[in-house]
Amino acid sequence: MSNLQGKTLFITGASRGIGKAIALRAARDGANIIIAAKTTEPHPKLPGTIYTAAEEIEKAGGKALPCVVDIRDEQQIAAAVAKAVETFGGIDILVNNASAISLTGTLETPMKRFDLMHGINTRGTFACSQACIPYLKKASNPHILNNSPPLNMEARWFAPHVAYTMAKFGMSMCVLGMAEELRSDGIAVNAIWPRTVIATAAVQNLLGGEETIRGCRTPEIMADAAYAILTKPSREFTGNFCIDEEVLRGVGVTDFDKYQLVPGAELLPDYFI
Repeated sequence: MSNLQGKTLFITGASRGIGKAIALRAARDGANIIIAAKTTEPHPKLPGTIYTAAEEIEKAGGKALPCVVDIRDEQQIAAAVAKAVETFGGIDILVNNASAISLTGTLETPMKRFDLMHGINTRGTFACSQACIPYLKKASNPHILNNSPPLNMEARWFAPHVAYTMAKFGMSMCVLGMAEELRSDGIAVNAIWPRTVIATAAVQNLLGGEETIRGCRTPEIMADAAYAILTKPSREFTGNFCIDEEVLRGVGVTDFDKYQLVPGAELLPDYFI
């Protein structure tokens, strides 16, 4: 495959950040994008809604289907999947991007926040995969791509924020298991993770503000790396835990300065790297 023209992508959390960047990159090929996210009204700290994202996707050359979806609710997922199939005739790609984060220790993590992270990250990824797999089985080059880190069972990745790590590693364990489970169906299941911190609303609001943002790359590096993965033959590339920069180097990219939010600033390595 050389592009995503005519392909239908179901992307969770696509109203902003990395999810929207992946959607816009696919839209440039003329892809169909299901924006599965919760934001319908503008938020003072969270830019964009499913409807503003849809407008950007259409302007970029794609077709957009904004769907109000809380991925903790399997009925909302099922309704969005049904609408996607009705509108576009099927689903070719699932991007499990939606995520919740709290970099807090055990005593500082309320159970409500624990449940939120596990409900969105691990359970949401599993539920969206479960809903899309019957349609992915019918696609010609089906992919599932999770925004989750390489599995590394060392205490240093758990100790500072054990609840968050468990929730993100749950997404990665879905990759490990489903890649093998779905291998005979030709469905690729991979993970993508950034080498550096990415400039998103979550980083701005929860993880250090302007000081952290200075050391970030833009979401476009994740979008370009995701594109490189999603255009690979699904039967030949599955079960991989990919790092954005490594993926792009593998397809000949050498200029990474263009992805820096603040040119010349010292880049901050991402968590789990």
